[in-house]
Amino acid sequence: MKNVLKYSTIICLIVLTVAACESKKPSDTSMSNSPEAKVASDTSTQTSTETALTVTDKGCEPNQLTLASGENNFVLTNKSSQPLEWEILSGVKVVEEKENIAPGFVQKLKTNLEPGEYDMACGLRSNPKGKLTVKAGVGNSQAKGTVDQGQLVGAIAEYKVYVTKETDQLVADNKSFTDAVIAGDLAKAQKLYPSTHVHWERAEPIAELFSDLDKTMDSRADDFAKKEADPAFTGYHRIEKALFQDKTTKGMKPFAEKLQKDGLDLQKRIATLTIEPKNMVGGAADLIEEVAATKISGEEDRYSHTDLWDFSANVDGSQKIVELLRPVIQKANPDLLGRVDANFTKVDQKLAKYKTPDGGFATYDKVSETDKKDMKTAIAALSEDLSQLRGTLGVN
Repeated sequence: MKNVLKYSTIICLIVLTVAACESKKPSDTSMSNSPEAKVASDTSTQTSTETALTVTDKGCEPNQLTLASGENNFVLTNKSSQPLEWEILSGVKVVEEKENIAPGFVQKLKTNLEPGEYDMACGLRSNPKGKLTVKAGVGNSQAKGTVDQGQLVGAIAEYKVYVTKETDQLVADNKSFTDAVIAGDLAKAQKLYPSTHVHWERAEPIAELFSDLDKTMDSRADDFAKKEADPAFTGYHRIEKALFQDKTTKGMKPFAEKLQKDGLDLQKRIATLTIEPKNMVGGAADLIEEVAATKISGEEDRYSHTDLWDFSANVDGSQKIVELLRPVIQKANPDLLGRVDANFTKVDQKLAKYKTPDGGFATYDKVSETDKKDMKTAIAALSEDLSQLRGTLGVN
C-alpha cells in the first residue's frame, strides 16, 4: 500500500506541473550521411540558425559558440575514429544531446534554447568541455507543435512512475550486487551483475540526463583517452571488467561503494525531476539507437558478454514509452505505429530465442551471425521509425 500511495502521488504531482514544460518547446534530431555542414549565419537576426560543429577525439571545433535564443539547428560532424556524442549541459543536467555519431558521419539536431551559459560535452568524457553562450534573440521563433501537448500529460505522469520504479529497483539490486563485490563473493557478484544493470538500461533516457552520474555509473572504457587505465573509468563496466575479465573482486571495494552511493543520489534526483515531453518521446528512439550502436556489436558488455540482457532492457524501455503514447500516435500516424509494432515483434522474437530457463539470456557469443544480422536489420528499421515520433507528436 505504501508503494501504491507513493506512485499515485507522483502521478498527481506531474499532472499539476508538467504543463510548465510546454513553454520550453522540445527538440528534434535527424541524421545525415552528408560530409558537409553549413556554417551559422548572423544569429542576431535569423529566426532559426544552422551551426556547424565538428567533434573530434580531443573536443569540439569550435570550442566556444555564441547563439541567439529560440530555435537552433546544429550540424554535427564526427571526425574521429569511433562513435562519439555531443551534449549541451546546464550544470550537470543534460539539456540536449546527440549520441552515437558514427565516424565520418554528419547528424543534425534541432532544439529550442533559452538564454544562458551552457557547457558542451564533446566526444570523450575526458575531453575538456566547450562553452555555449545563448543570448536573447529578437524575433526568434519557437518550434510549432502539431499535437496538443496536453494530450501527453497522462503518459508523462505514467512514465515518471515507471522510471521511479526502475530506479527504486536499481537501488535495491545495487545493494545486493555491491555487497557481494565488497564481500569478495565473485560468483554471486557475477550472477547479479546483468540483472542489476538492466534497471539502468530501462530508465536510461532519464538517468543519463544527469551527466555526472551517467559518467561515474555507466561509462565504457572507450569514453576515456586512457581506456581501462583511466582513473575516471568507474561504475558498472569497471566492476564488470574485474569480475569477468580479471576474475577477481580485489581492489573493487571503492568502486562498489561509489556505485551504491551514486545510485542513491540518482534515486533522489529523479524523485524531484519533472520529465519534459522531449525526454520521454525522444527516449523511445534513443534507447533503440543505443542498441544499434553498442549492443548489436557486443561492445557494451565486452567483458561479461551479457549484452542481450541490456539489449532486452533497452527494448523494454522503448516499448513502454510507445505503449504509453499509443493513443496519440495512433491518432497522429497509425501507419507509423503499425511499422513500429511490427519491428518490435521481430526483435522480441529473436530475443526470445536466446532466453534461458532462469529468465536471463545466453551470452552474446552464442548468438548466430544470421540472427545478429536479422536483429540489426530490424533495429535499424525501428530506429528510423521511432526517430519520427518527435515530429509526429509535435515536440519539435
